[in-house]
Amino acid sequence: MTPATAQMYDHQGPATRPASWLRRAEAWMDSKGKPAWITAMVLGFVFFWPVGLAILFYMIWGKKMFGKSCRHSRYNDMRRTGYAAMKSSGNTAFDAYKTETLQRLEEEQNSFEGFLERLRAAKDKAEFDQFMEDRSKKARADREADHQSADTGDHDRA
Repeated sequence: MTPATAQMYDHQGPATRPASWLRRAEAWMDSKGKPAWITAMVLGFVFFWPVGLAILFYMIWGKKMFGKSCRHSRYNDMRRTGYAAMKSSGNTAFDAYKTETLQRLEEEQNSFEGFLERLRAAKDKAEFDQFMEDRSKKARADREADHQSADTGDHDRA
């Protein structure tokens, strides 16, 4: 077997080394998560824009951008937990207590939101009243200045 033929059958030959390096880099980036991919893309755009564009396309078509990590976000987990809280536990006494407590908390939340709304309205009214008072003071000061200039103008003529 010649060295060229041996190299052709060798899986660690120069023809496959770049591909294995790319696979290792991809595996390393996958282990670091989506922030590593986004960082690589941004750095690619900063240093040489075609590299950033290539990484962006790879992320989109390789399902790196919209992978399963987006589907299993904290929001979805919290939403599922919220629905689970509404299910019956099987204990009627506890379910009655839970229902009563949730109603009480909802009433307290509504009353607190009403209080905050009244507080905002009072603050807005106070700010508006202060604006109107400042405006009327300025108008009075302007009128007095006009009267004084008119009075001094009459004395100068006499």
